[in-house]
Amino acid sequence: MHVHILGICGTFMGGIAALGQARGDRVTGADQNVYPPMSTQLEALGIRLVQGWDPAQLKPRPDLLVIGNALSRGNPVIEAVLDQGLPYCSGPEWLARYVLHERFVLAVAGTHGKTTTASLLAYLLDAAGLAPGFLIGGIPADFGVSARLGAGEQFVVEADEYDTAFFDKRAKFVHYRPRIAILNNLEYDHADIYPDLASIRTQFHHLVRTVPGSGRLIVRADDAELEATLAMGAWTPIERFGRGARAPWRVEATRPDWSEFSVFEQGKQVGHAHSPLLGPHNAENALAACLAARHAGVPLERSLPALARFQGVKRRLELRGTVRGVHVYDDFAHHPTAIANTLAGLRARVGRDRILAVLEPRSNTMKLGIHKDTLAPSLAAADRVYLYRPANLGWDLSGVAAALGPRATVASELDELTRLLNAEARAQDHILIMSNGGFGGLHERLLSALAGQP
Repeated sequence: MHVHILGICGTFMGGIAALGQARGDRVTGADQNVYPPMSTQLEALGIRLVQGWDPAQLKPRPDLLVIGNALSRGNPVIEAVLDQGLPYCSGPEWLARYVLHERFVLAVAGTHGKTTTASLLAYLLDAAGLAPGFLIGGIPADFGVSARLGAGEQFVVEADEYDTAFFDKRAKFVHYRPRIAILNNLEYDHADIYPDLASIRTQFHHLVRTVPGSGRLIVRADDAELEATLAMGAWTPIERFGRGARAPWRVEATRPDWSEFSVFEQGKQVGHAHSPLLGPHNAENALAACLAARHAGVPLERSLPALARFQGVKRRLELRGTVRGVHVYDDFAHHPTAIANTLAGLRARVGRDRILAVLEPRSNTMKLGIHKDTLAPSLAAADRVYLYRPANLGWDLSGVAAALGPRATVASELDELTRLLNAEARAQDHILIMSNGGFGGLHERLLSALAGQP
């Protein structure tokens, strides 16, 4: 079958392409911006890519078009697909129809932590010899790819609440029909799609409705929004985890940076773990992954020791380089809670060393200014803060800068931002660059500048 994917360079759709090829389909694709790392990954697989939306790409006629949620009515190729009556579906629908229907699906949902937790879960199943398939919105270092078909029964999917396609406004995750679902947390996000938190809660409720009674819901304890979601109806056994004293499954730090922690069940210690990940949120992510793996046949006494060998996820507090004693990190954080968690984890690791936080408010929710009042508090743990003002930002960053005081700087040009950081940085500094995009290659620019290269 010839499958042509529109919007192929997103991590999710690129993963669909890799899975389709692994199934034996002939896969091609197109995107407006064909760019690394996904373009490199796809080209290495031998998948032909087209730049842009010229309807000529529909000849010869594909057997099926898979359409990403970034495309909408008015797009030339979309209009041609509809005019010609070509067969099409969404990425989540394709995944459910051609991959997940025969698998034991483990889904990881939540506003934060999906990629890390899904990566941990896939790694734990793989370390136990189960050879799972997976589709993750990032690249786990242990696998080097965002998706694989896998030889085993289990399939791990990062379950995103974003909408499915221009013709299907349900959340992506309602297509997946998991047997095990992790509900990590629930906060307001995706303001371009959802008018309020209640509308997102409804989508999470729809996910809960699809989990069978013989399955399991693994839910972060003490999350009021998740509890409100469950109160709308739940027909599946629930296991709650967290670090609060009331959590039935609980983690407790044995090192300040949470790289070591103990696990308790109903107040009784049942294990201990070492982890390369930092912060209490990652210890909770690890516990959730272990609990999910347990219901797929991997006991805690096997999964907890395996955590020490997990290599992490690209763009999750990833050290991109050290020059002149200055450490430059890349992180995907783009929501105040995620920003605060990432900074807290790094602070616990580096102690009193200076942290220079650099933020690009790039997500659609950030551009709408939804988080402008909580952004400054989320950056409080940084010694210096650099805020990048993109041309299409719909609000003024000066209020955030004023709330942070003299330690905050706003820059509108990447060259200016690079110069400021290069001038400020000194040995033993930690520069944390946060964006849900490529940030114009700021990491490479800065590392080159620190090395004295043009």
